[in-house]
Amino acid sequence: MIKPRTPTSLAGLVAALVFMTAPSAAQETIRVGIGHQSLCTDTYSGGITVKQLGLLEKHLPRTGKYAGAKYDVVWEDYTSGPPITSQMLAGKLDIGVMGDYPLLVNIARFQETNSLRSVIVSMTGYNVNGSGNSIVVPSDAPIYRFEDLKGKKVSVPFGSAAHGMLLKALVDRGLSQEFFTLINQAPPIGATSVQEKKIDAHADFCPWGELMEFKGFARKIFDGSQASVAYLHGPVVRKDFLEKYPEIVVAYLKAVIEANEWITKNPEEATTKQEQWTSIPKEVLYLYFGRGGFLTLDATIKPKWVEVLKYDASVLQKMGIIKGADVEGFIDDRFVKQAYRELGRDYAREQRLVVTGTSPMEGKDASTGAAIKDPRAAAEMWLKGEPIKPYASLASLMGALREAEHAGRVVSAAYVFDYPTGLKLFAHRAFYVAGGSGKAATASLVAFAWKEEAEAFATKNGGKVLSLEEAKKLGAAK
Repeated sequence: MIKPRTPTSLAGLVAALVFMTAPSAAQETIRVGIGHQSLCTDTYSGGITVKQLGLLEKHLPRTGKYAGAKYDVVWEDYTSGPPITSQMLAGKLDIGVMGDYPLLVNIARFQETNSLRSVIVSMTGYNVNGSGNSIVVPSDAPIYRFEDLKGKKVSVPFGSAAHGMLLKALVDRGLSQEFFTLINQAPPIGATSVQEKKIDAHADFCPWGELMEFKGFARKIFDGSQASVAYLHGPVVRKDFLEKYPEIVVAYLKAVIEANEWITKNPEEATTKQEQWTSIPKEVLYLYFGRGGFLTLDATIKPKWVEVLKYDASVLQKMGIIKGADVEGFIDDRFVKQAYRELGRDYAREQRLVVTGTSPMEGKDASTGAAIKDPRAAAEMWLKGEPIKPYASLASLMGALREAEHAGRVVSAAYVFDYPTGLKLFAHRAFYVAGGSGKAATASLVAFAWKEEAEAFATKNGGKVLSLEEAKKLGAAK
């Protein structure tokens, strides 16, 4: 079990923190301040979804020392993690939901004070390969690789998970921060700067890269998975609040677990509602929460995640962002374990599982009825006003796209998967490789996230790199 370093016994801590009683709680109004990010998908199951579904209110304790207590639950929405940390340090927020690097900056900043401390109590979700952060450039920019950013003007929200990804990419290549000119821009400002071509590239966290791709004015050149470190998100709690109201923290974590389950089981309903709550298009959110999506929703703290966070902290130290942080000493999974127990869930089983994708890409081809056997060869199409339809092959998707166009139907989005990694992509932003010609070429069609990899595959296998429009025409050959 992961717990703070302290000479007090585990049994004593549990008795003191989780099950302690205090008669004063019933006479007070308990304020619960939660900082979340409605424009960061990986925090949704610890923030906007819990808020909108009323899941925290459902689980707040109302017996024992909480009998008769009133609650003032305050939700504060921010565009990135650092402002949440500032508000937590000021005592205005008790819980903050943020990405891995901001979590580390949070506990480091608290540890720099004489008395204040924060504790990481669970996760909300992860991508085991690191997808979620990305670097985008204007659609027509002659930039296709990280190395092409040399001497360029690049913006990123400072202190964010995307900032951490940039630092990791520099460290991996033995480069200093002088490799490019780095400036601090919040996500909405960065997106506008890319659209107006005021900067060469913008690095950001989920779902900004995909949002800009969906809008049509930007193109990814780097995905967090290329940094080869898992991408994590989770809640951090002020230690004084945790010690005073442990049952409320358990209630909050029960809400997170239920939010995770609801999104995973109902991806189309969830993304449709989240679009209403956040203004992020459901087609973008589905890249994260849909079948085969980026994000695995899981509140458990896995031993592997502790090692990832320790490594991330070393990157931040190496680049001078933090002086240091006692990471393992301020991760405590007792409260999320308690939440799982109270919900009748098997924490140990869930903690052992490390999976890729929100839910499996499976089912039968909407056109042919064939079973989906290879998720990386599969695809999906979302027609306006209709449920999402799965396809077992890219050939089948191309045929369905042509039929939709001929019938005058509006295609809200189409999705394919990167051939080497299984990363889910917007079909219009993928690079396709076909071998041969006509129907034979369609049958051998594969998709790639990166132009360089598509070109290498085509050269090796005698194929040709195509755009989506070119790939659709292949299937029409007789």
